[in-house]
Parts: sequence; structure tokens; C-alpha cells
Amino acid sequence: MNARIAPPVAIAMDPDLIVRSARSVIGLEASAIQALEPRIGPEFVEACRIILACKGRVVVSGMGKSGHVARKIAATLASTGTPAFFVHPGEASHGDLGMILPEDVVLALSYSGETDELLFILPMIKRQGIPLIVITGKSKSSLATEADVVLDGSITSEACPLGLAPTTSTTVALVMGDALAIALLEARGFTSDDFARSHPAGSLGRRLLLHISDVMHSGADVPRVPPDASITTALVEMTRKHLGMTAVVDAEQRLLGVFTDGDLRRALDDVDIDLRSAKVGELMTRAPKTIGAGKLAAEAAQLMEKLKINALLVVDDEQHVVGALNIHDLLRARVV
Repeated sequence: MNARIAPPVAIAMDPDLIVRSARSVIGLEASAIQALEPRIGPEFVEACRIILACKGRVVVSGMGKSGHVARKIAATLASTGTPAFFVHPGEASHGDLGMILPEDVVLALSYSGETDELLFILPMIKRQGIPLIVITGKSKSSLATEADVVLDGSITSEACPLGLAPTTSTTVALVMGDALAIALLEARGFTSDDFARSHPAGSLGRRLLLHISDVMHSGADVPRVPPDASITTALVEMTRKHLGMTAVVDAEQRLLGVFTDGDLRRALDDVDIDLRSAKVGELMTRAPKTIGAGKLAAEAAQLMEKLKINALLVVDDEQHVVGALNIHDLLRARVV
């Protein structure tokens, strides 16, 4: 027989109490983070030295809530230049221990320092001579005693009023992990380009790695006319190529100028210009702004924004027109 689930009981909510509770949690955790700062010293430096000297990877491990934090630390390390991955300590004793090699470093998280699953695999780690770094709140614990470096993640109290749910302690461990990752990043000279290479699908990766040549129109898709072309010919070329402008080039395809919708509007407003007989070379904008194909797409976006224009011609070192792009190309590439 299926058990009946009792309907939820309405709870009278005190908004002031909820606000006080949330602010108390934030205050407690902020104080715990501030208390970390004076603890950053020789032990932290030694942990960084061990990791920088590591020829393998940083294996991060922890159980329960510490395990969730360990996963995040591993991900942060990996994305900032320190090869790292997470190993579940329970799974490690059932075969995943084979993922940990002698040239690796183990970073273990355990507030009590007595996590059975970590202690169970500790002899195998020590037998291989693998350096062990521990983030713990108990410097005299079993795990801390066997560690090469102990990073002090102790707190005065959890934010949980029952003192049971890991809250402040996991926040402190997370911040300690972030401090490690960023200190290592700076020690390695890790750059934004390096970061983008490990995040090619992210917006930063697109901005930093996408070049003009990746998004520009080229070949027959580039609008171009000779200087003696009629305005009608130029407009037909602009309409066919959908870029709102056309390059004006000589016989060797070197850039002479650009003819845009704006040039046409200005010509229409000039009573001294006869559009039926005028040549595009007479109305074009000379010495237009251009960009090289090897430049980053982000630079094109920045230039367009600065000049308040919607399109650019791409030229080589000898001013041959090799491509063209407009703001819609950058939008499609999600550069802007």
C-alpha cells in the first residue's frame, strides 16, 4: 500500500527574521574569510612551490560538501594554467586510485581531517611518494599529521545555527583554493590569451582568439568597383554584397577609397552634384579606415565603436583589398 504524503503545513513567515538570518550568515562567512589573510605565509608558499614543481597534475579530493568544493577548486586550477582533476576518495579505493601517478600532487580537503575515505587511500599515496597538501580545520588531525603541507582552514563557527551543515568551513576552503589558483596563475605568468585557449567556447575565448580573417567576407563576396564606375553600378554592387558600402579600387585591387550609404546621402543633399553623370571616384571617401586580416575581431569591434561606423575594409600591407566585414558579422560571431 502506498503511503500517503501529508499536505504541506503553512508556515508563518517573518520577513525581518529572514533578513536577519541571511545577514548573519554573510557576516559570519565574511569574517571567516578575513581571518584567512594573516594565515597566508610560509606554508602557503611551500604549497605553491610543490605544485609549481609538479611534473604531473594536481589531484583534488574530498568527501561530501568538501568534495563539491574540491571539484570547483580542480576546475579553477585547470582553467588557470595548473593541470588538475577531481578524484572521489570513495571511488579511489575501488579502482580510481590508478588515476593518481607518482609525479602528481594530491590536494585533500577535510575540515575534520579524519575523513575515513581519505585516510583509507592515504597509505597508497604516501607509498608512491606523492606530495600531500591538506586544507583542514584541525591541524592535529590524522590527515594533517601525514601531510607535507597543512593549510589552515579553521573557523570559529559554522553559519548553520545547529552547527551541523558545512557552511562557513566550505566557504573558507573554497577561498583558500581560489587563493592557490590565482597565486599559481601569477607565478606562471598565465595570460588572458592562455585563459582563452582553455575557454574557446566562452565569450572571452571568442574575443581573444577570433581573428578578422575568421569572420570577414573575401574573394567575390567583397564589394568593389573601379573609380570610373557610375553611382548606379556602385549601388548595385552594394546591394548584391549586403555590406552597406563598396571598396573603390584600382586595376591592381589597391584601395583608393570607399563609397557608403552616407556618401550617397550627402551627394543627394548637394545640389551641385548630378548623380546621373557623377563617377563613384568623385564621391567616395578617400583614405578610409581599414584593418589587417591578422588583427583580432575584437579590435575591429573596438574600432567601429570608436569611429561610429558599421563596416570596415580589410587590406594587406600593400593596401590590396582582401576582405570586408560589418557589425553584423561581429554580432553573428558573438564578438559583440
